[in-house]
Amino acid sequence: MNKHNKIRIAADILELPEKASMATVKKAYREMLHQWHPDKCEDEPQKCKEKTIEIIEAYGVILDYCSEYEYPFSEEELKKTLSAEELMYQRFWDDPIWGMRPINEGDE
Repeated sequence: MNKHNKIRIAADILELPEKASMATVKKAYREMLHQWHPDKCEDEPQKCKEKTIEIIEAYGVILDYCSEYEYPFSEEELKKTLSAEELMYQRFWDDPIWGMRPINEGDE
């Protein structure tokens, strides 16, 4: 199995969306472990044990992938992550009509 398939299967096991923050991954992992933990499963303890192992392994795959991921820190790449508000602020800060700069700023 190639790496992409392994990561995709792990993401599916954890019920992750196409894009997820590390906080989302951790939250999904904790919620699923809570749901499937063998101590909480009285009806089918073997099934819960197998599911718990599957969840832990999937989380490990995702953690390995995230630890190997190279995060870009260039200005161009960081601009891609700006919110709409931050983009507006950046584009129109000095605009005399649409700008967000206080009127008296810079008059000193």
